[in-house]
Amino acid sequence: MQFRIRAFRATTDQEACLKFIEGHRHVLETVGVQQVTSSKDSWMNNPSAFAIIVESLDKKKVYGGARINVADGITPLPIEDATGYMDDNIYNMVRKSSEEGTGELCGLWNTREVAGYGIGAFFATRVGVVIAEQLGIKSIWALCAPYTVKFAERVGCVVVKELGNNGTFYYPKIDLLATAVLMEDAWKMTTADPYEISRITDLRKNLVQTAIEIVPFGKLEVEIEYNLILNNIIKDEFKISAEKYTY
Repeated sequence: MQFRIRAFRATTDQEACLKFIEGHRHVLETVGVQQVTSSKDSWMNNPSAFAIIVESLDKKKVYGGARINVADGITPLPIEDATGYMDDNIYNMVRKSSEEGTGELCGLWNTREVAGYGIGAFFATRVGVVIAEQLGIKSIWALCAPYTVKFAERVGCVVVKELGNNGTFYYPKIDLLATAVLMEDAWKMTTADPYEISRITDLRKNLVQTAIEIVPFGKLEVEIEYNLILNNIIKDEFKISAEKYTY
């Protein structure tokens, strides 16, 4: 199969954001989840939110994607909204990491049509780490479903056992489990799989490229056309000191 993956500030392509929101909501409804913090529509108007879209080459169809919501001191990260009432340590942890720039990889989803191709669970996750360098954020948070933890760990995330019950929470409902993970150094990627370090480094050097990718933990191959250039990012835009927080 052939796909395009592109990244952009949410406020610059509202049409694509609406397709993302519609697709994500549909996927959640099929598994009996009506609402999660990362699926709220307000992110599309947040200049600190960046979308990662997996789409057809003609841009008519969105197959999945993810987002990076960057901590800006104004809007809580989805992981704060999701887990803060269960363990308020998340607030101080996010604020501390935001001094060097932090964000959350969230809203991962893909259609059943491309299940098994790693579209939402893996390739969008990898791209989230790729664009962290352009955003100037050093760390990346995520709240993972059980089947996505292995993908997050592959790119260098570790389970934050200091939160919840050894890193886990019942979320988004009582019979579903989510795991809090953190990539502490998205620039050096010291805890990532060696192949991922190589692939992410190459994508950072060549933000526009077409590549044949092998789906991890499987034998499928996909052709992906990448366009990961983020425009109008201000240096140190997302380095936020704790005293600047307004919530």
